[in-house]
Amino acid sequence: MEHLEQVTKKLHRAVGEAIKQYTLLEDGDRIMVCLSGGKDSYTMLNMLLYFQKVAPISFEIIAVNLDQKQPGFPEEVLPNYLSALGVEYKIIEKNTYKVVIEKTPEGKTTCSLCSRLRRGTLYEAAKDLGCNKLALGHHRNDIIETFLLNFFFAGKLESMPPKFKNDAGDLVVLRPLALCKESDIEVYSEHMNFPIIPCNLCGSQENLQRKKVKQMIADWESDFPDRSSVMMNALQNVYPSHLLDRKIYDFENLEEVL
Repeated sequence: MEHLEQVTKKLHRAVGEAIKQYTLLEDGDRIMVCLSGGKDSYTMLNMLLYFQKVAPISFEIIAVNLDQKQPGFPEEVLPNYLSALGVEYKIIEKNTYKVVIEKTPEGKTTCSLCSRLRRGTLYEAAKDLGCNKLALGHHRNDIIETFLLNFFFAGKLESMPPKFKNDAGDLVVLRPLALCKESDIEVYSEHMNFPIIPCNLCGSQENLQRKKVKQMIADWESDFPDRSSVMMNALQNVYPSHLLDRKIYDFENLEEVL
């Protein structure tokens, strides 16, 4: 395993690059950091706290956790951790567990509905807390997997951008870990010994299609090391005129549709 100092430098570099490339942070921001209790969100919080200290701008952070009332959820873990860290935080209590269990047919994964309910609640909370930005813990692997899932199963070229506006247009959503490798986050998380809270809403079930795509990428990586970096570069290097979407390219007049 890499030393903590090495992997921390890698993550600082990747997050710093994302901040620079996509203008994630600006002076006066108040950012709601969504904390699930998993390795990704703990890492994201640490990265943003680091840049809060070293960046030449001033921005506020408030950590928010949504207690979805899953049976056995350890309510004290995050408040204890965040209090010890000295971070402003808020725990939102909403029984989305009951809704998800009632609405999801037996044998189907609960992740999709759970995610939608959680996202809506968090958007509302961000506005209530006076935040202009909301940060999610998706990393590079999540972005590539989502792109391939959409490509193979949903029939669209779409992934997770490092920065976007919500549908209402009143909140900017950030993914500060967008350029970070999951393997680096795992090593960092082990070194930091974060108090991980497993997602047991659905018995930690994982979407079967995502699992297959994850395995496919892992197989590619073993045959062609750093294939994920190539795919990530491809997502940042798009030529609309060399695709087939008439909404973004006018093939009649051979020019981009503005």
